[in-house]
Amino acid sequence: MNNSFAANVAGLAIGCIIMVPLAVKFGRRPVYIASTAIQLAACIWSARTYTTGDLIGSNVVSGVGGAISESIVQMTIADLFFVHQRARMNSAYLVMVYTGTFLAPVAAGFCAKAQGWRWIWWWTLIFIAISLLITIVAYEETKYTSRTDSTRTRSHDSCDQRDLPAKIDESSKTPFESTTAQTLDTSFSAAYPKRSWRQRYALVTRTPGGSRPFLHLVWDTITLVRFPAVAYTALMWGATLMWFSVVLTTMSTYFTLPPYNFSPIGIGLMNLPPFIGTLLGLVVSSFNDWIILKLSKRNRGIFEPEMRLWLALLGAIITPAGVLLFGLSMTNGMPWIIPCIGNAMFGFGSAVNGGASLTYLQDCYAEVIGDALVSVTFVRNGLAAVVVFALTPWINSLGLYNTFVCASVLAWAVYLLTLPMLIWGRKWRVLTAASYRQHLARSGKHAPGTTAS
Repeated sequence: MNNSFAANVAGLAIGCIIMVPLAVKFGRRPVYIASTAIQLAACIWSARTYTTGDLIGSNVVSGVGGAISESIVQMTIADLFFVHQRARMNSAYLVMVYTGTFLAPVAAGFCAKAQGWRWIWWWTLIFIAISLLITIVAYEETKYTSRTDSTRTRSHDSCDQRDLPAKIDESSKTPFESTTAQTLDTSFSAAYPKRSWRQRYALVTRTPGGSRPFLHLVWDTITLVRFPAVAYTALMWGATLMWFSVVLTTMSTYFTLPPYNFSPIGIGLMNLPPFIGTLLGLVVSSFNDWIILKLSKRNRGIFEPEMRLWLALLGAIITPAGVLLFGLSMTNGMPWIIPCIGNAMFGFGSAVNGGASLTYLQDCYAEVIGDALVSVTFVRNGLAAVVVFALTPWINSLGLYNTFVCASVLAWAVYLLTLPMLIWGRKWRVLTAASYRQHLARSGKHAPGTTAS
């Protein structure tokens, strides 16, 4: 079972490095449709699993198909929303991610008890089939390309509020200002004309003038991890998924044994505490915008992305503490409420860390957020796969108690990398600014002077 979960995580790591370059080259719509169709097939395979090979194979396919949820969603957000709106959209995205992560097992526990475990997958198949139909009928292509200029390679995802004319109060405009605003609106409409229905629902949307070879896109996407904010975010999310995997796999195994003897329903309900903790963590994360405003005022009105990371220090303390409390209380057979508290602490800290690091990455490298998240996802899922594959021999060698002690110490070591990022993060961004601009030039995107310096 641990190996099948690790296979799923490995599929997520592989899928993201394939899906994002395809989305860049051919558009978001075909990738969303293909991804949903792959997950549909994986559900059928999972429902009809009879051998270990079926279990491993269906998890790999499911991981590859579901990889877009960790990368292309951010590209879509960048396509549709301005920079000052993206933090709220990311919060909505994270709410849905954590809802699925923690509440789906609750429903699955009741389903397994009432109808058998195979019906977990048949119900999932029904929901994904509905999702596929909605995607085909209602999802428009969000990758914008101007059909009036075949030499234009700059897409709509790089058009943010810096490209738009400033808003002018209607009551205070002079005739000259009114004419100027109308001219700017006309120029913008000419540069970015509204697409027809056929263009918005096209199965393939290529960038006019061609694009770079697929393997070059893959290589450029993976090597973004050399930039400090990308590497930091990858480690933060990687650590969270690693220890979540350890908590999840041990919980589903050891809580079925004495002294707990939980049924499938009880195991499913154990996901409620981290869900509650996650919601509280996202509420706290929403104060990060207020924090950076205060810090910017103290910094003579200058905003630095590293200001986002002060809140991450809170998560750096609470997340490992939650892992430790969960593991040691479970090992010692303490009342179930104590591991639940540890689980809730873990969910709270993970949400705070995840929100802070993701927004920090967007602040640093907004122009390549989709590509950067591929590097983050690849590293994150790769680390999680290694840990889950090694978990059983790790526990057999050290014992459950010492395994959780080691896990919490390693978690603190990784999360406290926030401190050097707070101190030297800006300096590292300046040192890599030239390399970042070269990457943007190869990608056909513009490089605002304030983004990487």
